[in-house]
Amino acid sequence: MMLNTTVTGTDSDRPPVLLAHGLFGSGRNLGGLARRLAETRRVISVDMRNHGDSFHDADHGYPALAGDLAEVIAAQGGQADVLGHSMGGKAAMMLALTRPELLRRLVVLDIAPFAYGHSQSDHIDAMEAVDLTGLRLRSEADARLAERIADPGVRAFLLQSLDLKADPPRWKFNLPALRDQMPRLTGWPDVPKGSFTGPALFLAGAESDYCRAPQVQAIREHFPQAEIRVIPGAGHWLHADRPAEIAEAVAEFLD
Repeated sequence: MMLNTTVTGTDSDRPPVLLAHGLFGSGRNLGGLARRLAETRRVISVDMRNHGDSFHDADHGYPALAGDLAEVIAAQGGQADVLGHSMGGKAAMMLALTRPELLRRLVVLDIAPFAYGHSQSDHIDAMEAVDLTGLRLRSEADARLAERIADPGVRAFLLQSLDLKADPPRWKFNLPALRDQMPRLTGWPDVPKGSFTGPALFLAGAESDYCRAPQVQAIREHFPQAEIRVIPGAGHWLHADRPAEIAEAVAEFLD
């Protein structure tokens, strides 16, 4: 099965850019980047499996996610520049390490090839606890979700994937699969020894703890050509915290 894709921009002499979002997101989360890059080339935004309008599957490991991206690239010409944020960044890294011929350049936003110790299962608990019966307004859904999640920004992010037009309303995520696969999502699989020797740009938020010294070491081991930049004033969602700065840095690198 093919991922749901949105293609913008126009063909150029360079391969398209493939954008892969993070956990609990969808293709439109990287919309600002897509609009900037689409000024000069073709951009492919995907909904990752178990997210958005893409298919649901019990396997949500990074080899499977990388395979999905490879399938999209094959259908769109056979090579691409690939950008991924968080979960999408890990999928992009796995693709680069296992199918390097499919990538010209790699961009990774605030993540490393590293097994992290945190979990996002509390967000799954919160979404599953929301009574969706009779919901018609997003404001009402937000009020119900606020009983479990205090941060309005996190609630707004999650609620982008609540389908209020469905009868009954439903989350677009495959929450059972994401809960089951959470250790694989926060972890990092064993990959064949080797590295991606192509150009790679890693952008990290200065206020995030996803790319500290141990993670930078892991990046260097797998991506010896990596350029690593720390973005002041940005957290894990650095493309939302510093949208213009991130968009220009990515466009300059890919050009």
